[in-house]
Amino acid sequence: MTEVIEPAIETVTIDVVLSALADPVRLTFVRALDAAGDWTCGSDVLRDTGVTIGKSTLSHHIKVLRDAGLIRTRVDGIRRLVRLRYEDVEQRFPGLLTMLRTPDSARAATETPFEA
Repeated sequence: MTEVIEPAIETVTIDVVLSALADPVRLTFVRALDAAGDWTCGSDVLRDTGVTIGKSTLSHHIKVLRDAGLIRTRVDGIRRLVRLRYEDVEQRFPGLLTMLRTPDSARAATETPFEA
């Protein structure tokens, strides 16, 4: 089995990660991949999300997420399996992916009263 090269986590910058996550389809993809938990065929990830996109568009989104250091891709025959680089991203940007797990978590964090 072959692995596709992704950037070393030390070279990943927050602006690239946030730019990749700014697209609603990619954000949905990351959340669905997180829920899947392990190696999953890239075309299966969005199946239960209600998002439908073409193969070339999906390939583009996967490349953007991989280049941003968020996912790892492994070639298995003719299939490409993907997995979230959860531990790596958590080490580099603590709490980022945990916050993305629920859409309301970011809003809740901003609504928490600030104590002086």
